[in-house]
Amino acid sequence: MAMTQQVKAELATVPVTKPACRRAEVAATLRFAGGLHLAGGRIVVEAELDTGAAARRLRTAIADLFGFNSEFVVVTSSGLRRGTRYIVRLIRDGESLARQTGLIDNRGRPVRGLPAAIVSGGLDVSVAGWRGAFLAHGSLTEPGRSMAMEVTCPGSEAALALVGAARRLGIAAKAREVRGVDRVVIRDGDAIAAMLTRLGAHQSLLAWEERRIRREVRASANRLANFDDANLRRSARAAVAAGARVERALEILGDDIPDHLKVAGLLRLENKQASLEELGQLHTPPLTKDAVAGRIRRLLATADKRAAELGIPGTEANLSREMLDDRD
Repeated sequence: MAMTQQVKAELATVPVTKPACRRAEVAATLRFAGGLHLAGGRIVVEAELDTGAAARRLRTAIADLFGFNSEFVVVTSSGLRRGTRYIVRLIRDGESLARQTGLIDNRGRPVRGLPAAIVSGGLDVSVAGWRGAFLAHGSLTEPGRSMAMEVTCPGSEAALALVGAARRLGIAAKAREVRGVDRVVIRDGDAIAAMLTRLGAHQSLLAWEERRIRREVRASANRLANFDDANLRRSARAAVAAGARVERALEILGDDIPDHLKVAGLLRLENKQASLEELGQLHTPPLTKDAVAGRIRRLLATADKRAAELGIPGTEANLSREMLDDRD
Protein backbone atom coordinates (compact mmCIF):
# COMPACT_ATOMS: atom_id res chain seq x y z
CA MET A 1 0.00 0.00 0.00
CA ALA A 2 3.02 2.28 -0.15
CA MET A 3 1.95 3.75 -3.50
CA THR A 4 -1.55 4.42 -2.18
CA GLN A 5 -0.26 6.42 0.77
CA GLN A 6 2.13 8.36 -1.46
CA VAL A 7 -0.63 9.30 -3.92
CA LYS A 8 -3.04 10.34 -1.15
CA ALA A 9 -0.37 12.42 0.55
CA GLU A 10 0.29 14.27 -2.70
CA LEU A 11 -3.39 14.69 -3.59
CA ALA A 12 -4.03 16.21 -0.17
CA THR A 13 -1.70 19.07 -1.15
CA VAL A 14 -3.02 19.75 -4.67
CA PRO A 15 -4.16 23.39 -4.79
CA VAL A 16 -7.75 23.90 -5.98
CA THR A 17 -9.03 27.46 -6.23
CA LYS A 18 -12.25 27.10 -8.22
CA PRO A 19 -15.17 26.89 -5.74
CA ALA A 20 -17.17 24.47 -7.90
CA CYS A 21 -14.25 22.06 -7.96
CA ARG A 22 -13.67 22.32 -4.23
CA ARG A 23 -17.37 21.64 -3.60
CA ALA A 24 -17.27 18.64 -5.93
CA GLU A 25 -14.24 17.22 -4.12
CA VAL A 26 -15.89 17.72 -0.72
CA ALA A 27 -19.13 16.09 -1.91
CA ALA A 28 -17.32 13.08 -3.42
CA THR A 29 -15.14 12.65 -0.34
CA LEU A 30 -18.19 12.66 1.93
CA ARG A 31 -20.10 10.31 -0.39
CA PHE A 32 -17.31 7.73 -0.60
CA ALA A 33 -15.89 8.04 2.92
CA GLY A 34 -19.01 7.43 4.91
CA GLY A 35 -21.97 9.66 4.25
CA LEU A 36 -25.12 10.41 6.17
CA HIS A 37 -26.49 9.04 9.44
CA LEU A 38 -29.58 9.78 11.50
CA ALA A 39 -28.94 10.56 15.17
CA GLY A 40 -31.65 11.93 17.44
CA GLY A 41 -33.84 12.79 14.49
CA ARG A 42 -31.21 14.91 12.77
CA ILE A 43 -28.87 14.22 9.86
CA VAL A 44 -25.24 13.69 10.80
CA VAL A 45 -22.55 13.95 8.14
CA GLU A 46 -19.54 11.79 8.85
CA ALA A 47 -16.47 10.85 6.83
CA GLU A 48 -13.91 8.23 7.86
CA LEU A 49 -10.54 8.55 6.13
CA ASP A 50 -7.27 6.64 6.37
CA THR A 51 -4.90 9.63 6.19
CA GLY A 52 -4.76 12.64 8.45
CA ALA A 53 -3.83 14.90 5.53
CA ALA A 54 -7.02 14.00 3.63
CA ALA A 55 -9.13 14.54 6.75
CA ARG A 56 -7.59 17.94 7.42
CA ARG A 57 -8.08 18.93 3.77
CA LEU A 58 -11.76 17.99 3.98
CA ARG A 59 -12.26 19.83 7.29
CA THR A 60 -10.58 22.98 5.94
CA ALA A 61 -12.66 22.92 2.74
CA ILE A 62 -15.90 22.55 4.71
CA ALA A 63 -15.00 25.57 6.86
CA ASP A 64 -13.86 27.70 3.90
CA LEU A 65 -16.75 26.91 1.55
CA PHE A 66 -19.69 26.48 3.90
CA GLY A 67 -18.58 28.12 7.13
CA PHE A 68 -19.19 25.01 9.27
CA ASN A 69 -16.86 23.82 12.02
CA SER A 70 -16.56 20.05 12.13
CA GLU A 71 -15.35 17.58 14.72
CA PHE A 72 -12.04 15.86 14.11
CA VAL A 73 -11.57 12.47 15.78
CA VAL A 74 -8.55 10.16 15.59
CA VAL A 75 -9.26 6.45 16.11
CA THR A 76 -6.12 4.38 16.67
CA SER A 77 -5.81 0.81 15.46
CA SER A 78 -6.98 -1.91 17.83
CA GLY A 79 -8.38 -5.41 17.53
CA LEU A 80 -9.90 -5.97 14.08
CA ARG A 81 -9.38 -2.36 13.04
CA ARG A 82 -6.13 -2.07 11.14
CA GLY A 83 -4.45 1.30 10.87
CA THR A 84 -5.36 4.64 12.35
CA ARG A 85 -8.58 6.22 11.07
CA TYR A 86 -9.51 9.90 10.96
CA ILE A 87 -13.13 10.98 11.31
CA VAL A 88 -14.62 14.32 10.26
CA ARG A 89 -18.12 14.74 11.69
CA LEU A 90 -20.85 17.40 11.60
CA ILE A 91 -23.85 16.99 13.87
CA ARG A 92 -25.53 20.39 14.29
CA ASP A 93 -24.99 21.58 10.71
CA GLY A 94 -25.06 18.13 9.07
CA GLU A 95 -28.35 18.56 7.21
CA SER A 96 -27.39 21.99 5.88
CA LEU A 97 -24.04 20.67 4.62
CA ALA A 98 -25.75 17.65 3.06
CA ARG A 99 -28.15 19.90 1.13
CA GLN A 100 -25.45 22.30 -0.03
CA THR A 101 -23.18 19.50 -1.25
CA GLY A 102 -26.05 17.70 -2.99
CA LEU A 103 -25.88 14.59 -0.82
CA ILE A 104 -29.65 14.90 -0.23
CA ASP A 105 -32.26 16.18 -2.68
CA ASN A 106 -34.98 18.80 -2.17
CA ARG A 107 -37.18 16.24 -0.41
CA GLY A 108 -34.45 15.28 2.01
CA ARG A 109 -33.76 11.91 0.38
CA PRO A 110 -30.12 10.69 0.17
CA VAL A 111 -28.57 10.71 -3.29
CA ARG A 112 -27.75 7.14 -4.35
CA GLY A 113 -25.11 7.98 -6.96
CA LEU A 114 -23.12 11.20 -7.08
CA PRO A 115 -24.53 14.71 -6.59
CA ALA A 116 -26.02 16.24 -9.74
CA ALA A 117 -23.40 19.00 -9.77
CA ILE A 118 -20.67 16.39 -10.29
CA VAL A 119 -22.60 14.28 -12.79
CA SER A 120 -23.44 17.26 -15.00
CA GLY A 121 -20.28 19.29 -14.32
CA GLY A 122 -17.36 20.01 -16.63
CA LEU A 123 -14.11 18.12 -16.91
CA ASP A 124 -12.50 19.96 -14.00
CA VAL A 125 -15.47 19.01 -11.81
CA SER A 126 -15.13 15.36 -12.88
CA VAL A 127 -11.46 15.49 -11.92
CA ALA A 128 -12.34 16.96 -8.52
CA GLY A 129 -14.95 14.26 -7.97
CA TRP A 130 -12.42 11.54 -8.74
CA ARG A 131 -9.85 13.18 -6.46
CA GLY A 132 -12.33 13.23 -3.59
CA ALA A 133 -13.37 9.61 -4.22
CA PHE A 134 -9.75 8.44 -4.28
CA LEU A 135 -8.86 10.34 -1.11
CA ALA A 136 -11.85 8.71 0.54
CA HIS A 137 -11.54 5.10 -0.55
CA GLY A 138 -8.93 4.71 -3.30
CA SER A 139 -5.93 2.46 -3.71
CA LEU A 140 -3.09 2.05 -6.19
CA THR A 141 -1.20 -1.23 -6.42
CA GLU A 142 2.40 -1.59 -7.48
CA PRO A 143 3.04 -1.87 -11.24
CA GLY A 144 3.01 -5.45 -12.46
CA ARG A 145 0.75 -8.14 -13.80
CA SER A 146 -2.12 -7.23 -11.42
CA MET A 147 -1.62 -3.44 -11.28
CA ALA A 148 -4.80 -1.48 -10.66
CA MET A 149 -6.14 1.87 -9.55
CA GLU A 150 -9.27 1.17 -7.56
CA VAL A 151 -11.98 3.00 -5.64
CA THR A 152 -14.33 1.20 -3.26
CA CYS A 153 -17.84 2.58 -3.70
CA PRO A 154 -20.85 2.89 -1.35
CA GLY A 155 -23.16 1.37 -3.97
CA SER A 156 -23.57 0.41 -7.61
CA GLU A 157 -25.08 3.79 -8.53
CA ALA A 158 -22.04 5.64 -7.17
CA ALA A 159 -19.76 3.21 -9.02
CA LEU A 160 -21.53 3.81 -12.35
CA ALA A 161 -21.41 7.58 -11.79
CA LEU A 162 -17.67 7.41 -11.15
CA VAL A 163 -17.18 5.31 -14.31
CA GLY A 164 -19.10 7.99 -16.23
CA ALA A 165 -16.86 10.73 -14.82
CA ALA A 166 -13.77 8.78 -15.93
CA ARG A 167 -15.27 8.31 -19.39
CA ARG A 168 -15.74 12.08 -19.73
CA LEU A 169 -12.01 12.39 -19.01
CA GLY A 170 -11.23 9.90 -21.77
CA ILE A 171 -10.15 7.19 -19.32
CA ALA A 172 -11.54 3.65 -19.40
CA ALA A 173 -12.74 2.42 -16.00
CA LYS A 174 -14.95 -0.53 -15.11
CA ALA A 175 -17.47 -1.05 -12.32
CA ARG A 176 -17.41 -4.48 -10.72
CA GLU A 177 -18.73 -6.19 -7.62
CA VAL A 178 -16.27 -8.21 -5.55
CA ARG A 179 -17.59 -10.18 -2.56
CA GLY A 180 -20.61 -7.91 -2.30
CA VAL A 181 -18.59 -4.67 -2.51
CA ASP A 182 -18.89 -2.34 -5.49
CA ARG A 183 -15.62 -1.10 -6.93
CA VAL A 184 -14.40 0.98 -9.84
CA VAL A 185 -11.15 -0.31 -11.35
CA ILE A 186 -8.64 1.04 -13.87
CA ARG A 187 -6.20 -1.69 -14.94
CA ASP A 188 -4.48 -0.39 -18.06
CA GLY A 189 -1.09 1.11 -17.21
CA ASP A 190 -1.46 4.07 -19.58
CA ALA A 191 -4.97 4.78 -18.25
CA ILE A 192 -3.66 4.76 -14.66
CA ALA A 193 -0.91 7.18 -15.66
CA ALA A 194 -3.48 9.44 -17.35
CA MET A 195 -5.69 9.49 -14.26
CA LEU A 196 -2.78 10.27 -11.93
CA THR A 197 -1.86 13.15 -14.22
CA ARG A 198 -5.43 14.44 -14.22
CA LEU A 199 -5.67 14.28 -10.45
CA GLY A 200 -2.43 16.22 -10.01
CA ALA A 201 -0.31 13.40 -8.53
CA HIS A 202 2.70 14.19 -10.72
CA GLN A 203 5.44 13.10 -8.31
CA SER A 204 3.61 9.87 -7.55
CA LEU A 205 3.23 9.28 -11.28
CA LEU A 206 7.00 9.59 -11.78
CA ALA A 207 7.64 7.09 -8.98
CA TRP A 208 4.98 4.71 -10.31
CA GLU A 209 6.28 4.90 -13.88
CA GLU A 210 9.85 4.30 -12.68
CA ARG A 211 8.76 1.14 -10.89
CA ARG A 212 6.69 0.11 -13.89
CA ILE A 213 9.64 0.47 -16.28
CA ARG A 214 11.99 -1.29 -13.85
CA ARG A 215 9.59 -4.19 -13.52
CA GLU A 216 9.11 -4.47 -17.29
CA VAL A 217 12.88 -4.45 -17.86
CA ARG A 218 13.37 -7.10 -15.17
CA ALA A 219 10.58 -9.26 -16.62
CA SER A 220 12.05 -8.91 -20.11
CA ALA A 221 15.51 -9.84 -18.84
CA ASN A 222 14.09 -12.88 -17.04
CA ARG A 223 12.26 -14.00 -20.18
CA LEU A 224 15.42 -13.69 -22.25
CA ALA A 225 17.48 -15.52 -19.63
CA ASN A 226 14.92 -18.33 -19.45
CA PHE A 227 14.78 -18.48 -23.24
CA ASP A 228 18.57 -18.68 -23.52
CA ASP A 229 18.75 -21.26 -20.75
CA ALA A 230 16.09 -23.39 -22.46
CA ASN A 231 17.94 -23.15 -25.76
CA LEU A 232 21.19 -24.21 -24.13
CA ARG A 233 19.53 -27.20 -22.49
CA ARG A 234 17.83 -28.14 -25.74
CA SER A 235 21.08 -27.87 -27.68
CA ALA A 236 22.92 -29.95 -25.10
CA ARG A 237 20.29 -32.71 -25.21
CA ALA A 238 20.31 -32.63 -29.03
CA ALA A 239 24.11 -33.01 -29.06
CA VAL A 240 23.94 -35.96 -26.66
CA ALA A 241 21.24 -37.58 -28.79
CA ALA A 242 23.27 -37.05 -31.98
CA GLY A 243 26.35 -38.55 -30.32
CA ALA A 244 24.38 -41.61 -29.18
CA ARG A 245 23.01 -42.21 -32.69
CA VAL A 246 26.41 -41.77 -34.33
CA GLU A 247 27.98 -44.17 -31.84
CA ARG A 248 25.32 -46.78 -32.64
CA ALA A 249 25.79 -46.18 -36.40
CA LEU A 250 29.52 -46.90 -36.15
CA GLU A 251 28.74 -50.11 -34.25
CA ILE A 252 26.27 -51.26 -36.91
CA LEU A 253 28.48 -50.48 -39.92
CA GLY A 254 31.80 -51.58 -38.41
CA ASP A 255 34.58 -51.39 -40.98
CA ASP A 256 32.13 -51.28 -43.87
CA ILE A 257 31.76 -47.50 -43.87
CA PRO A 258 32.99 -44.82 -46.29
CA ASP A 259 35.97 -42.91 -44.87
CA HIS A 260 34.41 -39.42 -45.23
CA LEU A 261 31.31 -40.50 -43.29
CA LYS A 262 33.45 -42.22 -40.65
CA VAL A 263 35.55 -39.05 -40.12
CA ALA A 264 32.42 -36.92 -39.68
CA GLY A 265 31.01 -39.44 -37.20
CA LEU A 266 34.21 -39.56 -35.16
CA LEU A 267 34.34 -35.77 -35.04
CA ARG A 268 30.82 -35.80 -33.59
CA LEU A 269 31.77 -38.35 -30.93
CA GLU A 270 34.99 -36.61 -29.94
CA ASN A 271 33.36 -33.16 -29.71
CA LYS A 272 29.87 -33.82 -28.34
CA GLN A 273 29.23 -30.22 -27.23
CA ALA A 274 30.49 -28.60 -30.43
CA SER A 275 28.17 -27.04 -32.97
CA LEU A 276 28.05 -28.21 -36.59
CA GLU A 277 29.92 -25.08 -37.60
CA GLU A 278 32.66 -25.85 -35.06
CA LEU A 279 32.86 -29.46 -36.30
CA GLY A 280 33.35 -28.13 -39.83
CA GLN A 281 36.30 -26.04 -38.67
CA LEU A 282 37.87 -29.07 -36.97
CA HIS A 283 37.69 -31.12 -40.18
CA THR A 284 40.68 -31.27 -42.54
CA PRO A 285 40.14 -29.57 -44.88
CA PRO A 286 37.46 -27.35 -43.22
CA LEU A 287 33.84 -28.00 -44.17
CA THR A 288 30.69 -25.94 -43.99
CA LYS A 289 28.15 -26.82 -41.30
CA ASP A 290 25.76 -27.99 -44.03
CA ALA A 291 28.40 -30.38 -45.38
CA VAL A 292 29.00 -31.81 -41.90
CA ALA A 293 25.28 -32.15 -41.26
CA GLY A 294 24.82 -33.89 -44.60
CA ARG A 295 27.59 -36.44 -43.94
CA ILE A 296 26.25 -37.26 -40.46
CA ARG A 297 22.75 -37.56 -41.88
CA ARG A 298 23.99 -40.03 -44.57
CA LEU A 299 25.93 -41.96 -41.95
CA LEU A 300 22.79 -42.44 -39.83
CA ALA A 301 20.62 -43.28 -42.85
CA THR A 302 23.14 -45.88 -44.08
CA ALA A 303 23.35 -47.46 -40.61
CA ASP A 304 19.54 -47.56 -40.21
CA LYS A 305 19.21 -49.21 -43.63
CA ARG A 306 21.82 -51.85 -42.71
CA ALA A 307 20.10 -52.45 -39.33
CA ALA A 308 16.78 -53.02 -41.08
CA GLU A 309 18.42 -55.55 -43.41
CA LEU A 310 19.99 -57.38 -40.47
CA GLY A 311 16.86 -57.16 -38.31
CA ILE A 312 18.61 -55.40 -35.44
CA PRO A 313 17.81 -52.13 -33.59
CA GLY A 314 18.72 -48.97 -35.51
CA THR A 315 20.53 -45.83 -34.48
CA GLU A 316 17.71 -44.68 -32.15
CA ALA A 317 17.97 -47.77 -29.98
CA ASN A 318 20.08 -46.01 -27.34
CA LEU A 319 17.97 -42.82 -27.16
CA SER A 320 15.97 -42.03 -24.05
CA ARG A 321 12.39 -40.70 -24.18
CA GLU A 322 13.68 -37.25 -23.19
CA MET A 323 16.11 -37.26 -26.15
CA LEU A 324 13.35 -38.36 -28.56
CA ASP A 325 10.94 -35.64 -27.32
CA ASP A 326 13.61 -32.93 -27.60
CA ARG A 327 14.62 -34.12 -31.07
CA ASP A 328 10.99 -33.85 -32.23
